[in-house]
Amino acid sequence: MKVLVTGSNGQLGWELERTRPETIDGLFADRNDLDIADYERVLEYTRKHRPDVIVNAAAYTAVDKAEEEPEKAFLVNEAGARNIALAAKEIGARVIQISTDFVFDGKKSTPYTPEDEPNPINVYGKSKLAGEKAVLELLPEQSIVLRTAWLYSSHGHNFVKTMLRLMKEKDEIKVVCDQIGTPTWARGLAEVVWKFCKRGDLSGIYHWTDGGVASWYDFAVAVKEFGSEFNLLPKDGFVLAVGSIDFISLANRPSFGLLDKSKTWLELEIVPNHWRVQLRHLLGKW
Repeated sequence: MKVLVTGSNGQLGWELERTRPETIDGLFADRNDLDIADYERVLEYTRKHRPDVIVNAAAYTAVDKAEEEPEKAFLVNEAGARNIALAAKEIGARVIQISTDFVFDGKKSTPYTPEDEPNPINVYGKSKLAGEKAVLELLPEQSIVLRTAWLYSSHGHNFVKTMLRLMKEKDEIKVVCDQIGTPTWARGLAEVVWKFCKRGDLSGIYHWTDGGVASWYDFAVAVKEFGSEFNLLPKDGFVLAVGSIDFISLANRPSFGLLDKSKTWLELEIVPNHWRVQLRHLLGKW
């Protein structure tokens, strides 16, 4: 099986390359190799390499900046996803479209299921939802939309790396405590993506994060705890819980982003590790 991964220099793409099963022939393309917003380039690339599956991990992910340049967000997240789906349809490939909990408004109090009605409250979420719809409409039986949340890795820009840097620079940091979700190690997500690649019988919307529940404050406290344990951080210093109202941002963010993963557990016969277990494992090897 030949699998093309777009966005190979992102957190997920980077982990996908490092977790590729030996039985899969992987093609890993970053933006320099393949700009998914360029339909002719996408078509040329897929015709040449003819992958069996395309994992679209390329995305515009600057949540606040998207409010100022929505056309750029939609160009990548909607038009880019549509380009991938159109090219896949021509060559008979399947698509795994990576998406986000930000397609929901955060007003629910129980985990969002794949069947729940999306209602994004910022440009980033709206552009990702538009990308989902484009893929599912073009390839209803040949695509999977895989939503995830709060992704981090040792590669790229993410909350864990930001916290490690700030905790080295400052004695005290403030982190919001009123936004709830689940931190997710990109490596665990990558392993799930590879499982989906092998399941040509599956289509539709699925969810995946690590296990458990956290606020951004809980997440930061855990980074401090494990960072100190593995001598990545000084033992002193404080993490203070504050409300999101204390932070000014261009984009509204869902206050509740838990995803119901039971459908994925059932189909793939896999249950995620708790997010603290995953975070400790990563920082132990930092």
